[in-house]
Amino acid sequence: MPLLLQNRLNTVLLFVALVGLMAGLGLMWAGHDTLATAAWCAGVIPVLVALVVEIVRGLARGEFGLDIVAALSMSAALVFGETLAAAVVALMYSGGTFLESFAQGRARREMSQLLSRVPRTATRHRNGKLDEVPLDDIEPDDLLLIRQGDVAPVDGTVESDRAVLDQSALTGESMPVLLDRGQDVMSGSTNSGEAFDLRVTRSASESTYAGIVRLVEAAQRSKAPMARLADRYSLLFLLITVVLATSAWWLTGDPIRAVAVLVVATPCPLILAVPVALVAGLSRAARFGVLIKGARPLENLAGIRTLVLDKTGTLTDGRPQIVSIEAHDGLSQEQLLFFAASLEQASKHPMARAIVASARERGAVLQIPAQVVEIAGEGLAGTVGRRNVVAGGASFVADRIGAAAPEDKILGAGSALVAVAIDGKLAGHIVMADALRSGTPRLLAGLRRLGIDRIMLATGDRRAVAEVITAGLDLDAVHSQLTPDQKVRLILTEREGHGPVMMVGDGVNDAPALAAADVGVAMGARGAAASAEAADVVLLVDHLDRLLPGIEIAQGARRIALQSVAVGLGLSVAGMIAAALGYLTPVQGAILQEAIDVAVILNALRALAIQPRSLADSAT
Repeated sequence: MPLLLQNRLNTVLLFVALVGLMAGLGLMWAGHDTLATAAWCAGVIPVLVALVVEIVRGLARGEFGLDIVAALSMSAALVFGETLAAAVVALMYSGGTFLESFAQGRARREMSQLLSRVPRTATRHRNGKLDEVPLDDIEPDDLLLIRQGDVAPVDGTVESDRAVLDQSALTGESMPVLLDRGQDVMSGSTNSGEAFDLRVTRSASESTYAGIVRLVEAAQRSKAPMARLADRYSLLFLLITVVLATSAWWLTGDPIRAVAVLVVATPCPLILAVPVALVAGLSRAARFGVLIKGARPLENLAGIRTLVLDKTGTLTDGRPQIVSIEAHDGLSQEQLLFFAASLEQASKHPMARAIVASARERGAVLQIPAQVVEIAGEGLAGTVGRRNVVAGGASFVADRIGAAAPEDKILGAGSALVAVAIDGKLAGHIVMADALRSGTPRLLAGLRRLGIDRIMLATGDRRAVAEVITAGLDLDAVHSQLTPDQKVRLILTEREGHGPVMMVGDGVNDAPALAAADVGVAMGARGAAASAEAADVVLLVDHLDRLLPGIEIAQGARRIALQSVAVGLGLSVAGMIAAALGYLTPVQGAILQEAIDVAVILNALRALAIQPRSLADSAT
């Protein structure tokens, strides 16, 4: 049944049960006992019929739920003339179902807000005009106008001098982000500054926000694994309830005691508390930029003890950065970087973009290059102002300027060299490397505090590169030169020897390992689509430290769910025993169980307020 229709049915049943109960009480006080009984039956029967239909549908799907206890209690109360108790149970059950729907809707609020922000149209530059067009018509390389307050509908790059974007809906970061010309814009970001032009790099269906929305929708359709566990053991609970009720009846000869036991036993808090707490945890994690694809991954995340990290784009930034600049012939480092970066603006190579970004960070005002010729993977040549500039690999530059083959320069593992020539002479070198993410040692320490016993690196890079990158880090093992299938074997081996394993990666080659892990985590929604699809968790920004609040929230939500179950079941069992001993009438038992159910649901909603300590620690 569609969710909206189910919610409306729950509302109608609650209204019918409430009206029936109140009308019966009014008639009873007026002295019309027969009419009161009829009113109570009228309020109970629709709820009972709907419940029986739902039970039959569940049995047809092979599901044996605890709702059977509720049906038994209402039926027994009607049979033995306890119509007031039956009316209270009907109100209790329909009210609990309504409250569960309301609580889950409250818990999904942040996710619903994420879905509601999906743009439907975009403003496109075309032939000197601005046209409002559907998103499906947007293609890569189109130029869009993003007005103040608009949500970026697709991924792209800034074509104006700068843009100020609010990414809080995606990343949880409250401060706006300032982007310069050429920097990437993530769809779903809100323009909080002046209007700017956006050059489209991905179609709407392939953009970051569309991928996030698909993942959110999948997460909302999931069913909590602990709820399935409850269904699995519901037969045992039903057996205990029936035995206790039958024993009370047989030993005392009073069927009303059996009715009281059944009334107290339903509905079990396990039905209500677990899904509410876990869905609330999913919503809370999304607020901090951690998208968990369902309740099962959330619960698995709470119990992880072994972590396997990929290197490139995970433990490292995945983007080359300038390590050092060596300038010749009287040039300063800033001058060498100016000529190289001005030329590299014409290239989309990752190292070219890194050089350009570094120059702009240092305040350089770059010139537009002319007559650029690029040899893919080797380098490029062109003019910057009146100077002829060549940048690229050492051999490429030597060939272009007619120099002798260069001597090999000794570089550290994982480093690369960009040679720069100006007006036919070698002007210097720029050394680049994929640097370790800042704060990595603190992150690893935080993971240890959260109960991760084993942390290891798994990379396809050479051993020397892996050792240089991980020097001084608190890792239990470093595995290098691994193929995708070897990463999968490593995951399986670790699981067999040490329990559940979490894998973090971002590339296409990581997808098999992410799928094999108990919890696969993809780095950033802009990462490879294959890794995001295979992963159970997606970090919406490329910040590995988002793992910490994600794990904390998962652990907190699971702990709250178990607390609700333990307290609720304990109180229910105590009430059942009291009813069997004759200390509770059916009506009193029904009221007691209603109070228990409301309490456990409200307790489960505490998961919405989980405040990760890791965020406070990182701020100090």
